[in-house]
Amino acid sequence: MQTRRAPRLVAGALVLALPLLGSCGFDKATDQEYTQAAGINDRAGDVDVLSAVIVAAQPDSGTFIASLNNNLPTDDFELTGVAGSGDWSDLTVDPSDLSIAIPGRGFVNLVNEDPITVSGDFEAGQVAELTLTFDSGDSVTMDVPIVFACNAYEGLDTSQQEPEESESPTTEPSPGDVPTDTSASPSESESPSDAASGAPAEPYECIAAGES
Repeated sequence: MQTRRAPRLVAGALVLALPLLGSCGFDKATDQEYTQAAGINDRAGDVDVLSAVIVAAQPDSGTFIASLNNNLPTDDFELTGVAGSGDWSDLTVDPSDLSIAIPGRGFVNLVNEDPITVSGDFEAGQVAELTLTFDSGDSVTMDVPIVFACNAYEGLDTSQQEPEESESPTTEPSPGDVPTDTSASPSESESPSDAASGAPAEPYECIAAGES
């Protein structure tokens, strides 16, 4: 009896194990490439676009950052443009023309390049559609998250950095000039609404944005 019972126990154990064995295999979720980050990835072309985000320190403007990985060993590429597309085609990207080299098997982090700023009607938490173009003629369209400039992204948004003030030449009257009243008339003075329209947006507070 014992010699017959042992094979039955082994067979029963194999039947119970079949569902577990069947869950293993190829092309499962655990086999897929995954980069843990807030950014979006696109690996469909010769150049991988990795961890793409728009970092925003305030509403309505931000800085586009991503990493570019050239999969080909001998072909060099250039990122030639970033622009809004679809419902986001009214975004303004500066500079509009780019020339960022990505050598064969090369890796470029846009954080280390001249900043690519984005402005428009948006705020952190939204997702903007952007199209990246390359000198090869290829293009990549991605739904790029707009993230707060907090935690790992703190300091990466340069879109609202004020340019250095240049010294403007002062005009002094010559000895023969007749002094005149230089006070501005009410029509020429800056109205409060004009001043407000040119004021930068209030920056986000990282604590309110979810920073612990």
